Amino acid sequence: MSDTPQQKDTMSSRPSASASGGVLIVGSINVDLTTFSSRLPARGETIIGDEFTLVLGGKGANQAVAAGLAGGNAHMVGCVGTDVFSDVASGGLTDAGVHVDHVRSVPGPTGVAHIRVDSSGENDIVVVPLANSSLSESQIDDAFEALGASCRVLLTQLEIPWALTQYSIRKAHDAGLTVVLDPAPATALDDAIWPLVDIVTPNETEAAILTGIEVTDESSAVEAGRWFTSRGATSALITLAAAGAVLVTATSAERFDSIPVTAIDTTAAGDAFAGYLGASLADGLTLTDSIRRAIAAGALTVTRQGASPSLPHRDEVDALLARSR
Repeated sequence: MSDTPQQKDTMSSRPSASASGGVLIVGSINVDLTTFSSRLPARGETIIGDEFTLVLGGKGANQAVAAGLAGGNAHMVGCVGTDVFSDVASGGLTDAGVHVDHVRSVPGPTGVAHIRVDSSGENDIVVVPLANSSLSESQIDDAFEALGASCRVLLTQLEIPWALTQYSIRKAHDAGLTVVLDPAPATALDDAIWPLVDIVTPNETEAAILTGIEVTDESSAVEAGRWFTSRGATSALITLAAAGAVLVTATSAERFDSIPVTAIDTTAAGDAFAGYLGASLADGLTLTDSIRRAIAAGALTVTRQGASPSLPHRDEVDALLARSR
């Protein structure tokens, strides 16, 4: 996190995390039930689809899988149920090399997401948290006690109760971890949290909901980014889909170009971005290089169907970066 003076100042007043490169992911674990069709149905309309998949999903789990595939030492903290979907969820995490010692099984169904994707790659999603609602402060405490000294980055999102996201952020900040918050699904948040966040990563829609600033281009992205930094966040990384991303700190703004691809399904692009960003930072890369890797991971993800199955391996990301240069 040495790319800007603001980042140096913020991190220097906090304990130093271990250099072992661990990534702690606190968040949701779902099973995604996804339908694919030429277009999305209108309200009250029934249409015939083309394909259906049932795979691991949830923003937390997707980011953990991305971090694992990036070569990161990824540790998931979350809950699954005791239904038939729990094996899909747990198996998907372990297959990607994610440590699941702090994934707890609770009575009842595993969280689910119903996703609809059209032929252009656009989607809409309904998430039902279910087992995710059973995540507790004591479970987070156990994870930090075991792993806080060996991890460098926290990834968290808003598909678990906000009180628990806050709790995780505070513990990570106090432990000296770099805190990366993906504010999705977007909702109004307590301003007191922003000084504890090192990098907030909204897309243009989420940035607009949180800041009230419509994000349509680089200039408006910078304005929205300043909203976060003026409230204490070290940096805001506004993702703009095919238009790339804009990094905003209290003293600077920088545009990062996208890598042109043909989009098939955008479902997990943001999670690929966050997972690779976190794993790259934990691995000691600069913020600039970490962002470029995250953009490449997101670009590859949208070229494939599904959530976790679309997340790329490290060698694929390296190859795309080499070609894009």
